[in-house]
Amino acid sequence: MLPSDFTIWIIVGAALADSINPCVFGALIFLIAFMTKVFKSRGKMLLCGLLYTGVVYATYLLLGFGILKIAVGAGVSSLFYSAAALIAVIAGLLEIKDYFWYGRGFSLQMIPGGAERLKLYTAKIAMLERHPVLLVVATALLGVFVVLIELPCTGAPYFAILGLLAAGEFTRAVPLLLLYNFVFVAPLLFVLLVAYLGTASTTLEHWRKKHREIMRLGIGIFLVALGIFMFYSLPPIF
Repeated sequence: MLPSDFTIWIIVGAALADSINPCVFGALIFLIAFMTKVFKSRGKMLLCGLLYTGVVYATYLLLGFGILKIAVGAGVSSLFYSAAALIAVIAGLLEIKDYFWYGRGFSLQMIPGGAERLKLYTAKIAMLERHPVLLVVATALLGVFVVLIELPCTGAPYFAILGLLAAGEFTRAVPLLLLYNFVFVAPLLFVLLVAYLGTASTTLEHWRKKHREIMRLGIGIFLVALGIFMFYSLPPIF
């Protein structure tokens, strides 16, 4: 049984690996450009961006609690743990592959058609410009939609951590899941702040494209290491 502080560092590391995914940054940068155009002020863009980030946090958290409840309630924690470890290794290898051969073969990415639907929905939301309440509600719902379409691209670290947490008591998993999701949205808040201070979305997107391969390499190495650790650390770390 590993010490609790080691458990926390694993969770923090997985959350950071999850949050620096190019898919997450790409969607956020696109939405920053959209919100800046629609709200016509950085202050309103910041407020809506904070709302979006809060919705992402809540949606991710609720998904985690739901998966944990199902795994623990159905009595399949051990099977779920092993599946999560295997998925972490496979996803990690795919991410490492993209460092050397980006875009070739199978890659972890949004649900097919997700990016196109995101652009379509934002265009429709922009038409609500004269209806502030509806605009805010639509932006919140957009956060839920983005989480769902990003899961194939970003879900591996989260799934691995849920596998670890499912092996222990649910009550002990709750604060750790809250921590994971806080760390997950922290870089999103940083990017939002940078945009608010005046950095153009085109500059942020250029930075994302320039560093996406190294980001995927870092995520891949972490996922492979985490998956191997999970396979060789039975019983799990609770």
